[in-house]
Amino acid sequence: MKVTMTVNGEEVTAEIEGRLLLVHFLRDQLGLTGTHWGCDTSNCGTCVVWLDREPVKSCTVLAAMAGGHDVRTVEGLEQGGELDPVQKGFIACHGLQCGFCTPGMMMTARALLDKNPDPSEGEIREAISGQICRCTGYATIVRSIRWAASAS
Repeated sequence: MKVTMTVNGEEVTAEIEGRLLLVHFLRDQLGLTGTHWGCDTSNCGTCVVWLDREPVKSCTVLAAMAGGHDVRTVEGLEQGGELDPVQKGFIACHGLQCGFCTPGMMMTARALLDKNPDPSEGEIREAISGQICRCTGYATIVRSIRWAASAS
């Protein structure tokens, strides 16, 4: 089947199998490997991307379901050569750890800050509660998001 969607501001059309997951479409067909493929069961959240400005776990979305919609990946956070404050916060506050969960954490953080520019630590922890940091670096991730909130 043919699917057309907008990915990071660019319209993309491709022939896909109906059962192809969005995470695999992004990584394997578009080469956007910033979106990580983790558990494949929607438990870890490393595959979070935006679908029409809402964070979704791309291992639970068929690529065909994204047809006609706007998808944003971690590669789309940087704009005009300038890192997003969330990306800068993860660098400044050592939120990267091993980096496996980082793309999903960043996409969730950006969505949170777009809705709530000054979240409390509790609100940040709740926002990222659907994601697993294998390094257990939650304290630095929360600090990174707080840093981004203060820099935005």
